[in-house]
Amino acid sequence: MSETHFRVLTLNIHKGFSMGPKRLVLSHIRDHLRASKANLVFLQEVVGDHSLHRKRLRHWPDESQMEFLADTVWSHHAYGKNAIYQHGHHGNAILSELPFVSWDNIDASFVNFSQRGFLHGTISDDVHLLCIHLGLFERERQLQTRHLIDYIQRKVPDTAPLVIAGDLNDWRRTTHRTLKEKLGVVEAHESVFGKCAETFPAFFPMLPMDRIYLRGFDIHDCVKLSGTNWREFSDHCALITDIELTRG
Repeated sequence: MSETHFRVLTLNIHKGFSMGPKRLVLSHIRDHLRASKANLVFLQEVVGDHSLHRKRLRHWPDESQMEFLADTVWSHHAYGKNAIYQHGHHGNAILSELPFVSWDNIDASFVNFSQRGFLHGTISDDVHLLCIHLGLFERERQLQTRHLIDYIQRKVPDTAPLVIAGDLNDWRRTTHRTLKEKLGVVEAHESVFGKCAETFPAFFPMLPMDRIYLRGFDIHDCVKLSGTNWREFSDHCALITDIELTRG
């Protein structure tokens, strides 16, 4: 893997279950993540543990979903536990072929029934990675966006390369406009095609929910992965972009 060229993928994995009849599709997700050749993978709704599923489902992995998906391809991974409930927990994860210099999970919960967080990892060349999954309500997202911007302005140097990826639930594009204005980022799909990708619902994408924001990179391409196979894995389409560190 080049330390200047990256293929970035983001996907809400829907806790490893298919969108239609509820069936576990983790092995299929893993196969398609591998086939994408992405070396940085941002995942949302990743189950860290679930004691009932572990007992009831024959193919539930012995390890966490993150470790199962990473397997031998992405040797380095980080998980941010956000939603905690009686039988387990889920959150965001980043899989990387390069080692993390550091990582942290930042609480971004502003309503009692919606536990959210920002997973922040740093790899070589001081490249900062943030995996995010914003809330369903406009006011909640406004507070989370403000929190995210404040955190980045405090913790990430202005000159450091930055990737923010995930499920923003931002169909009105209010967070989109704010991030571009306050952080100086560009959105990968918008940069290539002039608009954000419609990624939800996967069976008939109409809403631009999933994004990859970048600062300090040249963008070579961006693709929405929305074929028949992908639709079986989540209610969201995946996004993938090829980028290169801007030099000079």
